[in-house]
Amino acid sequence: MLLNSVTYMQKNWALAWPLAFNALLVQSMLLIDTYLVAPLGELPVAAMGIAATIVAFVLGIEIAIGNGIQLLVGRAFGSNSREDLAVAYWSGLFINGLTSLVFLFVLHLFGTEIVASITDNPVLASLTESYLSTTQYIVLLTAYTQVCTAFCNGSGKTQVPLKGFMIELPVNALLSYLLINGFGDYSGLGLEGAAWGSLIAVLLRTIFLYVAMKADDRINLTYPSHRHFWAELRPQYSQIYPIAANFFILSVGATIYQLLFAQLDLYSFVAITLIFPWLRAGTQFPNAWAQASAISISQAIGQKNTGELKSFMTNCTKVGMTVSFVIAALLMLLSQFVLLVYPNIEPDTQVALMVIAPLYIVLPIIRAYNTVAGNILRALGNSNLVLKIHFVTQWLIALPICALLILYFEVSIFWAFAMIPIEELLKTLPFYHFKQQSISRLNT
Repeated sequence: MLLNSVTYMQKNWALAWPLAFNALLVQSMLLIDTYLVAPLGELPVAAMGIAATIVAFVLGIEIAIGNGIQLLVGRAFGSNSREDLAVAYWSGLFINGLTSLVFLFVLHLFGTEIVASITDNPVLASLTESYLSTTQYIVLLTAYTQVCTAFCNGSGKTQVPLKGFMIELPVNALLSYLLINGFGDYSGLGLEGAAWGSLIAVLLRTIFLYVAMKADDRINLTYPSHRHFWAELRPQYSQIYPIAANFFILSVGATIYQLLFAQLDLYSFVAITLIFPWLRAGTQFPNAWAQASAISISQAIGQKNTGELKSFMTNCTKVGMTVSFVIAALLMLLSQFVLLVYPNIEPDTQVALMVIAPLYIVLPIIRAYNTVAGNILRALGNSNLVLKIHFVTQWLIALPICALLILYFEVSIFWAFAMIPIEELLKTLPFYHFKQQSISRLNT
């Protein structure tokens, strides 16, 4: 029997809210570190921003692979194929694990050179390397946790990863505070303490996910003996690749934006470093709704149950846009009370935050439509099309212009940061056109 649109929306909400809180708690880790490190001064904040950008580059790849696995798991779950679920899990774990090991190898060999290419300030470089020497191992743990999270999300068990993050968050906050500032006779580690707090907290979440999945009798990840792993890996990779590449392009692009912003004056870069975690956290709600929509569509396609998808996708877009306006209102509220959150920042940093406030307030509204449309197109099998839209608008237009503005014309923080919402505006028209085209082709 076909599900009606109301049932789809109810199911989507059930998937979306744990996804949203999962993503929010992920961003909260950086928010916690930023908040706790801020009293140490501008240099530690800038060092954390550079190190976090480097680590985020690899985390972005792992999350990208996870999003590809998530849709494969959704289709396998919809068709009730235990073997396909196991193949998707182990293939994803192999690819993600290999990715993290390559990153660690490169960082051990060229870490000093990478940091030196970003900043020529010897004190800032030293602080960055110190922070990075610990946080680099988070990517090894995340390679496993991201695959587990993708498996649970694609199977509709989105509350399992949420519980893991709810364990991680308070541990991260408490440990980071104690390790940064010290307690009793212990003087603390300063910036490096934040790195250790995050690493230990992620390790606890890793252990929780392993135990939770092992204890669930409904999860059987035994690899099917009659399906040769190396023979299966290539077709699995070919399906994951275009989906992962979409997220990879955005992740690497965001990293390059951050590296370009690091070439602005110190106070401008610190302002962007302080606001980016809030911006990322805010945009996670529309992102979660979009991902839940993609999972629902993938499961429906796996069940060959597509009768109500047209109205469902239209309603998904409306809900995503409504959520984005709420996020914009909250960011506007944050802009008015930012000094309550960061009371010790320098006056020049305060001015920079005020200058970019209109841009980061409007950004979630522009980005939300593209996020929902992109996830719908991916779920319908049009990942290569989404990849082309992101690549052309970001890599051939927005990033080159941003680099030219910062490195050649030496523009102010406003015009440098403005390239992010301008990029999203460039994507809106093609996303609208191809989404409407895909919807019109359903059941025709």
